Amino acid sequence: MKASEAQALTIGIDLGGTKIAAALVDSGGRILASARKPTRPEKGPEAIVADIATLSASVSAQAEGRPIIGVGVGVAGQVDPATGAVFSAPNLRWKNFPFQEHLETALHKPVSVLNDVQSATFAEWIHGAGRGVADLVCIFAGTGVGGGVVAQGQLVRGAAGSAGEVGHMTVSLAGPLCRCGNHGCVEAFAGGWAIAKRAQEAIRADPDAGAVLLRLAGGDIQRVTAAIVARALNRADPLAKSIVKETGEALGAGAASIVNGFNPALLILGGGVVEGLPELVGIVEETIRRRALPAAAERLKIVRPQLGTHAGAIGAATWVRIGLPPRPFLPS
Repeated sequence: MKASEAQALTIGIDLGGTKIAAALVDSGGRILASARKPTRPEKGPEAIVADIATLSASVSAQAEGRPIIGVGVGVAGQVDPATGAVFSAPNLRWKNFPFQEHLETALHKPVSVLNDVQSATFAEWIHGAGRGVADLVCIFAGTGVGGGVVAQGQLVRGAAGSAGEVGHMTVSLAGPLCRCGNHGCVEAFAGGWAIAKRAQEAIRADPDAGAVLLRLAGGDIQRVTAAIVARALNRADPLAKSIVKETGEALGAGAASIVNGFNPALLILGGGVVEGLPELVGIVEETIRRRALPAAAERLKIVRPQLGTHAGAIGAATWVRIGLPPRPFLPS
C-alpha cells in the first residue's frame, strides 16, 4: 500500500433496524471517531439517507485534514452486489430501494453497500479473528441468525448478494415457524426471539417446570427473554438447560452443514445470544464434531470474534477501501 493510501481514511456505516452507527476508520481498521443515532424506519428511506449524511459529516470533522476516500455501508438486508440496491430489508421496511445511488448523491463520495453480516465477516477476516485465513465462516446469533463465508481468499456474496444466510437453513422439516415463513430454520431455534418464544411456550405447557423462568421475569410471561433463560441457566434450572441444549444443537446442525459445504479452516461464532449464553459454543462444537464429515471437520478451529459491536462498521469501511478484489486476496 502506498503511503498516500495508508494515510487516507474511510467511513463505515452499520445500519440496522434500531441504530445507525458511523465510524471513521484508518487503513489498519482502527476507529478514529464514531457517532450513532436511532434508526427511524417509519420516516422512510430518504430520512435514513439524511441521517447517514449527518453522521458522516460528524465523524468526518475528526479527520484532521486526512482525505476520506469513500463510505461503506453494511445494511441488515439483501443487497444487489452489482448496484448496491437493497432488495429487501424487513426491519427497515425497504423493498427495491436504490440505496447506493441515493447515498452517493447525498455524500458526494464513492459508496459501497453490502449485507451487514457479510460486512462483519469481512472485518473479522481482514482485521480480526480470521486474519490470514483463506477459508472461514462467521455465524452471528443475535435477535436473528446470520452468517458470512470467505472461500479461497474471497468474500462470497452470491448472485443476488444473499450468500451466508445460515439462519435460514432448514434443520428440522417439522420445526417451529420462522419469521421468514419457513419451518425449522436455524433462526427459529437459535435466534433471540425464538429462544424467548420457546421458553414462553414451555412455561405455558408446564408452569411448574417454568417456575424459575417466570419468577426471574417478575411473573410476566411476556418478559421471558433469551437473557432470562441465561439467568435461569446460571441457577442450574432444568428447563433453561433443556432450551439451551436444543438451541445449541440446532445451531450446531446448521454449522455442520456449512462445514460440509465449504470446508472452512475456521468458524467464528459470535453475536448477542452467544455472548449471553457462552455455553452454546461447546454445544455447537460437539454437534459439529458429531454431525459433520470427519474430513471437513478435522482441521476446523472454532473461535470467538475479536472486533465486537464495531465489526460491521469496520468491515464496511474496509470493504470500500479494498473493494471486491479481481483475484483471490489473502491478508498478510
